[in-house]
Amino acid sequence: MKWIGLFLLLFLSELALAQKDHRYLRQGDRNYEENDLGAAEEAYRKALEAKESAKGTYNLGNTIYKQGRYDEAVKHYERAAETTREPQARAHAFHNLGNAYFQQGDYAKSAEAYKNSLRLNPNDQETKINLAQAQRLIQPPPPEQEQQEGESEEQNEENQDQQQQQQDQQSSGQQQQQQNQQEQDQQQQDQQSPAEAREEQENLSREEAERLLQIMANEEQKTMEKLRQAQSKACNSAKDW
Repeated sequence: MKWIGLFLLLFLSELALAQKDHRYLRQGDRNYEENDLGAAEEAYRKALEAKESAKGTYNLGNTIYKQGRYDEAVKHYERAAETTREPQARAHAFHNLGNAYFQQGDYAKSAEAYKNSLRLNPNDQETKINLAQAQRLIQPPPPEQEQQEGESEEQNEENQDQQQQQQDQQSSGQQQQQQNQQEQDQQQQDQQSPAEAREEQENLSREEAERLLQIMANEEQKTMEKLRQAQSKACNSAKDW
């Protein structure tokens, strides 16, 4: 009788927990359908505290996923896939696990999760489409040869850039030297210009003086000629008178 009483007590306790678990699960489902995600998450967590179940874990993962907490959702989907024995439920867990990895940008893990889902449910078209999208986004690692060629091209470009810079610097230096030489020549010309101007002015002054002297000499010669003519006429008149 003692063992029977203990068994009944355990059975009733288990039954109470099961009823409590189902009550919170139903409450979480209602909140989820109403898009009250905070209340749904709280209800599912209480259901899992009462009794762990694959369904509660999966539903909690969905609620957290819709809130954008993909890292945490991954853990619940993985746990649901591990604990459930129903192939269809496992396929759904792997499908949503692939979605969570996809949202994180981990397309390789996303594709692997979709493959696990298709192994359990090969006819799921939505999972096939998601798998194709994830595979297109996976970036293959570059071959070693292409990487070396890329590094070689980069090195060649750097060398060409350095050579071009050196040529530009040399050209710039030559241009600067030419400009400096031109400036020096111009300065010398500017310095010589006043002297040349004075010399030119002196030359003009000498030419002007010589011209004036020549004019004066010509005038003097004309005057002397007139005087001689006048003296000659005076002598003739005296003789005649």
